[in-house]
Amino acid sequence: MSVSSSSSSSSVPALAAPPPTAASVAAAAKKDEPPPNYVFKQTLSGHTKAISSVKFSPDGKWLASAAADNNVIIWHSMTGQYEQTLSGPSEGISDVSWSSNSKHLCSGSDDKTVKLWELASGKCLKTFYGHTNYVFCCNFNPQSSMIVSGSFDESVRIWDVKSGKCLRVLPAHSDPVTAVDFNKDGTLIVSGGLDGICRIWDTQKGQCLKTIIYSDANPPVSFVKFSPNGKFILTGSMDNRLHLWNHNAGKCLKTYTGHKNGTYCVFATFSVTNGKWIVSGSEDNMIYLWGLQSKKIVQVLEGHTDAVLAVSCHPTENMIASGSLDGSVKLWVHEDIPTPDSPDAESPLAEEHTVPEPSQADSSA
Repeated sequence: MSVSSSSSSSSVPALAAPPPTAASVAAAAKKDEPPPNYVFKQTLSGHTKAISSVKFSPDGKWLASAAADNNVIIWHSMTGQYEQTLSGPSEGISDVSWSSNSKHLCSGSDDKTVKLWELASGKCLKTFYGHTNYVFCCNFNPQSSMIVSGSFDESVRIWDVKSGKCLRVLPAHSDPVTAVDFNKDGTLIVSGGLDGICRIWDTQKGQCLKTIIYSDANPPVSFVKFSPNGKFILTGSMDNRLHLWNHNAGKCLKTYTGHKNGTYCVFATFSVTNGKWIVSGSEDNMIYLWGLQSKKIVQVLEGHTDAVLAVSCHPTENMIASGSLDGSVKLWVHEDIPTPDSPDAESPLAEEHTVPEPSQADSSA
């Protein structure tokens, strides 16, 4: 579900500054670590409606994409080849996440359910019932023994994977919940909502440990995620900003601007395989990369024809996946920047992979 902040009474003005040029990005990054050089690799075509989520598996072998067409598609991450389609929800899927061993996935759907999938068989193993409105976000804990989900019913639910039972219901927000995530050891959960608030929860006790409010303006929170080391959280808000927080102190450490996010819930993430970058989708159809420390835009990727809502970084390779309202998933790979003494490196040929026709898909299963 590509949800806008329609429940908010005020619209967020677009930034007045023009988008950065390649020259300005290079100049800004010149004094910092060498800028990234991601180039378009290929388009993965198979969904028939807007892409809501893309996630690389922890082992790096697979890419999962979820869309408003009620399907999750599994792709080979390195080749882009189609593997299988997970079908079951009766309405659009807003999020998909992987278990830590890359053998299972969970999905959240507009049909108010969370589903547990087995990668090997492509079967739905369990359906979790309890939410009373659209399920917008979901994630496994690091042990893959629990799933956390957030919904338009304004609650966060914690589920036991083995039994399928709901362990806790957290009255988390006063507006739809837009994102949920576990920290590195699974002891904490962060949630964000259209009410403009982020909350940190004790997983076992269900207690709210910290409430983070952006400012008096209170822009809707479109995204939240713990940093890989669990010490910080990255948040996106519908005032065209990303923030990096020390969640223990409740202090904002960095603010990243330049992209557009005033209408949809747009994913952002950390890239750590080739330098340390913040990566985000944007409503101007681009993917933006910032220096984690410098806060400067170091690269802008262009190729989609509509808002980019989803991004994911490969766990070990220099690769980015993006998903857009245009219905496509695109892969981007890093190329070394040629030195003056070496010939210019050619970009990879633009490839496109599509989902086979039903008969072909059946025969390859």
